Amino acid sequence: MEKEEIVICFGQQPCGFFPKRYLYAKIETARKLQKEIGGRIIFFYHDSDADYRETITLLIDPKTKEEVRLNFNVENKIQKKYSPLYKKIIGGGWQEEIIRKLPRFTSKEIIEIFKSANGETSADFCLDMYKKLGLLDGIEVIRSSDKDFRMKANELSHFYADVEYEGEIVRAEMHEGALRLHEGGGKYFNIPVPEKIEKWQKNAGRDERFHWMQSVLHITHYIAGASESDYLTKEDFPEVKFVDRDFIENSNHAYISREL
Repeated sequence: MEKEEIVICFGQQPCGFFPKRYLYAKIETARKLQKEIGGRIIFFYHDSDADYRETITLLIDPKTKEEVRLNFNVENKIQKKYSPLYKKIIGGGWQEEIIRKLPRFTSKEIIEIFKSANGETSADFCLDMYKKLGLLDGIEVIRSSDKDFRMKANELSHFYADVEYEGEIVRAEMHEGALRLHEGGGKYFNIPVPEKIEKWQKNAGRDERFHWMQSVLHITHYIAGASESDYLTKEDFPEVKFVDRDFIENSNHAYISREL
């Protein structure tokens, strides 16, 4: 009988142009596990999410201890509220604006890395930063926006679809035969449903995401974040060993060190 391949995985939305410390903790937990049992590591990069708050970068002034929240400037309001992160185009001059603010928070070396980072969209820029910080060396990245991934994945009984609305691509929820966008505060509004929604346009919400991911990646070990442990129905996946990520202090703050 052929031995099962060990696949260690962790998942995360783009979580700031400097990643949040909880992502660093997931990476470290995966690397530690790999040293123990071998196998390969996959980062499931959920860049299909539309919530612009995911990329808030929380920095701490080391002298004053002041907390400062920075985020991307996006081209327009529709993109900001409704486009998936892989479609939120960064506004002109944003990188230069952030460069002027960084000296109070971090070293010249990190600022130079930030200057060298590229990406038309917030998801692209975040991923390039994570790579240039050395966090993803030797780790395979699978993006939830990738059309090939979506075509290989199982069909979704409930899904979101990346469709055109007022000249932009938005992430709309299919609900009772209609596509809707979330205004906030429990309010939604419907948008036109295309004649056909292709499989490569569909992506999973929180409750179906693990099933969707697992249908392609065939994970054997999954590094679960604190919030994931609260909602994942682990008994649905007897083939997967779930491992809680290591504890890290100030988990919501930005990770801005190159030390691994």
